[in-house]
Amino acid sequence: MNNSEFLEHLKNNDFIEADSCLHRKFFELSQRAIQITMQINTRYNSPIQIVKLFSKLTEKEVDESFRLFPPFYTDCGINISLGKNVFINAGCKFQDQGGIEIGDNVLIGHSVVIATINHDFSPANRQSMYVKRVKIGSDVWIGSNSTILPGVCIGDGAIIGAGSVVTRDVPSCALVAGNPARILKKIAD
Repeated sequence: MNNSEFLEHLKNNDFIEADSCLHRKFFELSQRAIQITMQINTRYNSPIQIVKLFSKLTEKEVDESFRLFPPFYTDCGINISLGKNVFINAGCKFQDQGGIEIGDNVLIGHSVVIATINHDFSPANRQSMYVKRVKIGSDVWIGSNSTILPGVCIGDGAIIGAGSVVTRDVPSCALVAGNPARILKKIAD
């Protein structure tokens, strides 16, 4: 299975059976992601070098406006899509097998976790996984130490308060916070 086939399969299926070809592809891609993120995390790279390394990691052209403060961790890499003028602060962890889409002008604070996988509830099948895409709109600010769970969509202009656990969709121009995150107020545009 090549990388394009892997991504196409994930668009149409949310279940990954343990020990399947797709499951083995997860492991292969994780090793590739570790190799590239080690290049990002273990030495100084100029902003343009970071853009090039992130383009290699995602296998997509990343805009020159992209900024990242290492360290950065991901389980896959190729299922991340970035808009323009995205900033990712230090210590973020992206579990992107299910897909992470990030719009333009997004700020992601320190140590944010974005998860796209859940394991099967049955102990006998716990190694099997369910994947769901996370979509982050444009002009979003995600506060430090927040966790975004699988399948969540965050609307344009939203703010996620520091330390929040986002378990469901966030409307555009909403300020949410807490565990689980709840709407605190609407933000004037």
